[in-house]
Amino acid sequence: MMSQSPRLSSSTSSVDHDVVRADNAPLVLSLPPPLRTLNDVRLQVAYEVAVRAITQAKSSDGVRIGVSLTLSKDEDELFLYKVADVIAHQLHFASFLFAIATTGSSLTNRPNPVVFVASSHEYVQRAILLTSAKFIGRIRSGTQLSHVRWAGFIDGIGTSTYDDDALWDIVRKCARAPMDPTLPPPGSRSIDQILSEARAQLQRITPHQAWNELREPEVGAPTFLVDIRPAAQRELGGIQGSLVIERNVLEWRFDPRSSSKLAIADRYDLRIIVFCQEGYTSRWVSAICCDHSNDFLQPSCLLLTTTGSTECNRYHWGLPGMEGRGTSC
Repeated sequence: MMSQSPRLSSSTSSVDHDVVRADNAPLVLSLPPPLRTLNDVRLQVAYEVAVRAITQAKSSDGVRIGVSLTLSKDEDELFLYKVADVIAHQLHFASFLFAIATTGSSLTNRPNPVVFVASSHEYVQRAILLTSAKFIGRIRSGTQLSHVRWAGFIDGIGTSTYDDDALWDIVRKCARAPMDPTLPPPGSRSIDQILSEARAQLQRITPHQAWNELREPEVGAPTFLVDIRPAAQRELGGIQGSLVIERNVLEWRFDPRSSSKLAIADRYDLRIIVFCQEGYTSRWVSAICCDHSNDFLQPSCLLLTTTGSTECNRYHWGLPGMEGRGTSC
């Protein structure tokens, strides 16, 4: 009788792919870690720079402020954008203002980039203005990246201790809480109050009245129409026969004791009709003249008129023969 071979169960006939150690614990085969790219490294460094800046941040009126200067050789602004992203993400629910910049010479010898990132549009706008003052003559360009970010290029940032101190001064002052405009210093006046008080002492006339004033022979003193607009506005048109005297030299031209006075300014009762573009500058002139009314020009001798538009020509005066240029003095 032939002996039969024992039947193998399905469990023993199948190939077991699990590798079993001597203690019956399965071995886990680990794969090698993926290779890191240069961008991965830059992201990690940007994260570390941002975290360090946040850790070393200070507080000013409840606002987190910080400055970070880091060495970078190429694509500096892109690196700073990554740092700014991390700071904005980490401080999403806080009030903050940070200045981050790279130091050292780039491969392309460009100015060093500086980025301001903040939680508020007002912080960034203040920082832009104060940076222009602190680094006067060194800013080569600037771009508003968003309402809470600004990037610029500054020559030689970080080459002296002044730069770090200046950036800290900027973020500290820009983060300060503004003064309450309803609580001004005792005795102070707003610009509207100053102009209103000056206007009360002056005669305001229409263009047609100014036309008649210039032509009236019975007016005792010489009368002049004075254009105090800057050159850029005068390029849009002028009034023929007017005297072009820019605001910054007006007092010297009409003071009889000034060595730079006009030949006609030999008396203190000249009647001066001042006009500007929209009335703001002429009203400020009136305020200055009223404060010094006993010095070179009487308030009753200063009259104000405006064109009421961006042009100053025959159309707005509504009179013939008024187009053309004035006479520069």
